Amino acid sequence: MKRSSLLLCCILFLLAACNNKNQQPTSTTETDYTAVVIPNFCADSAYKYTDDQLSFGPRIPGRKGHDECAHFLARKMGRWCDTVIMQSFSATLWNGQTARGQNIIASFDPQKEHRVLLAAHWDSRMWADQDPDSSQHHNPILGANDGASGVATLMEMARIMSSQRPDVGIDFIFFDLEDQGAPYWSENYEDNTWCKGSQYWAQHPHRPYYRANYGILFDMIGTEQPRFTKEEVSRNYAPGVTNKLWKAAAAIGHSNVFVDANTPPILDDHLYVNQIIGIPMVDIVQNSVDRSFFKHWHTLGDNLDAVNPQSLKIVADVTMKVIYADFPPKQ
Repeated sequence: MKRSSLLLCCILFLLAACNNKNQQPTSTTETDYTAVVIPNFCADSAYKYTDDQLSFGPRIPGRKGHDECAHFLARKMGRWCDTVIMQSFSATLWNGQTARGQNIIASFDPQKEHRVLLAAHWDSRMWADQDPDSSQHHNPILGANDGASGVATLMEMARIMSSQRPDVGIDFIFFDLEDQGAPYWSENYEDNTWCKGSQYWAQHPHRPYYRANYGILFDMIGTEQPRFTKEEVSRNYAPGVTNKLWKAAAAIGHSNVFVDANTPPILDDHLYVNQIIGIPMVDIVQNSVDRSFFKHWHTLGDNLDAVNPQSLKIVADVTMKVIYADFPPKQ
């Protein structure tokens, strides 16, 4: 995943007004998020799920560990969800090579009309092209924070929510081939070389005529000093759920993490979910003040040491506060 380009900014300017008409109406009644009861998220469990993913090595197309991890994730989610779909697809990478990917979609209550989409990408980057050691730039990374942390958080959420479900269908989607975009040495850079899995799913959803009330994307959420801002794609396409998340965070004491600041657009999976399928989706993504994303972004240092379990819990708790406030469990 990478920062926005001038083209992305122009697209946002032209399309935001059209997409705003598809937003879900927001209630004028203030929600007391402190009173919303949510399941108990176990940070240590999510941390273990992060480590489990790293045990397969770099999760890049064509490697044995990539396929093994996909089946591991599907098996785990199958314990807690009603259905699991492995959506295979092929994609052309920046260098013209064809890669096989697998999106993993696990669902609570697939028959319910009202739905919430929760997503993260599960692949890791093929090139450590931001590593301080240039001799390592062509080596793959483990992607502990950039990828595995978001997936692990959704896994733990699925586990604890399965026995205390909100009154809404939930689809957990793990997108593949998000992080295989063009490296800095590419001569013909294009934005759409990133996020191949979400591009494919948005054009070919796992169920015909699929709709969701809103979506929330997790990316790089496990840093030691988490900082999430209201980036421009989220603000333009999903202002309702964006504002709810930041209000919930402030209510439960995390305004220092969910910072009330507007920042430029990010090219991430949520862009294609918003633009292609028209589901309002917000990106909870690390936004450090002094660097691109976080210290070990696209380097070999993005290992388990780069993940703080308590950061995962903050994101999960804030997200669940919003979902359970919007869709309280039936009594």
